[in-house]
Amino acid sequence: MRKVQFTETVLRDANQSLMATRLPYADFAEILPTMDKAGYYSVECWGGATFDSCLRYLNEDPFERLRNIRKNMPNTRLQMLLRGQNLLGYKHYHDDVVEKFVELSIKNGIDVIRIFDALNDFRNLGTALDAVKKYATKRTVASGCISYTQSPVHTVEKYVEMCKDLVKMGFDTLCLKDMAGTMSPYEAEHLIKGIKDAVGDVPVVLHTHCTTGMAYMTLTKAIESGVDIIDTATSCFSNGTSQAATETLFYACQQYGIETGLDEKIINKVNDFFKPVKQKYVDNGTINPKSMATDSQALVYKVPGGMLSNMIANLKDMNAMDKFDEALLEIPRSPLSARTWAIRRW
Repeated sequence: MRKVQFTETVLRDANQSLMATRLPYADFAEILPTMDKAGYYSVECWGGATFDSCLRYLNEDPFERLRNIRKNMPNTRLQMLLRGQNLLGYKHYHDDVVEKFVELSIKNGIDVIRIFDALNDFRNLGTALDAVKKYATKRTVASGCISYTQSPVHTVEKYVEMCKDLVKMGFDTLCLKDMAGTMSPYEAEHLIKGIKDAVGDVPVVLHTHCTTGMAYMTLTKAIESGVDIIDTATSCFSNGTSQAATETLFYACQQYGIETGLDEKIINKVNDFFKPVKQKYVDNGTINPKSMATDSQALVYKVPGGMLSNMIANLKDMNAMDKFDEALLEIPRSPLSARTWAIRRW
């Protein structure tokens, strides 16, 4: 029986996309032992904007947060997103800093390190990859990531060649990272088939967002086309600028006769736990209705889901939410591609 595995994103990208990564450890600590029994391929819980938000907004030690998650989820792969030579900041760091950060990330509990560069300059992945290999444990996975976009030069053939390059570099898995949710079902089908034909047994991951409304169709086509792992979010933290719902895709895979390794009762318990957590942040305004909506214009402005939630938070802080739609209209007109700027901050 064919198998498609799931990465659960509620502890990182889902809450980053819906509420600008303002979810404190105390709000989910209780559910971690239950999540540990769910059968996920991995749980994304660190990296991205979590480090910044812990220090800037949550008054938490990000490494202590990671150690606590590791302590309560000993059987599950913990995953992080790493911005290559940028680490979790907004500039390039020296090689020795990159190496030490990767070493400490693994030492404190990270198993899967998904490494990307905003402009797909793979030279900026090498130092981090070498460090992952140097300090790897038996559970460590180095995942090479492509920042997905659309242009006349970004063809299936181009992406296939990029994946071949990542395999040659030594990555264990490959991830197509569609941060703005602009990948269509048609594109997913041809990309996944082309990449799987080219890289053989190397597992392929698809990460996308529901921002434009296409994620469920895109993921379905990817599953039909041979994708190995998909990123999803427990349903109350899904949709809008977040990922597609874990339980929904689990049910769809069951209908296809595809094994997922997930325990249906456990993933439903996880969602039941997070329902009042989400409602609390809806009620206090941390989760803005705009983050929970579908916006087909994201196909034009192409801003990543987590960037939109931060943009909303920043506009609220400046009492400028009335400028939101105007800002989105300005993005594709900007001389400096706003998509490039947004990916850098992602």
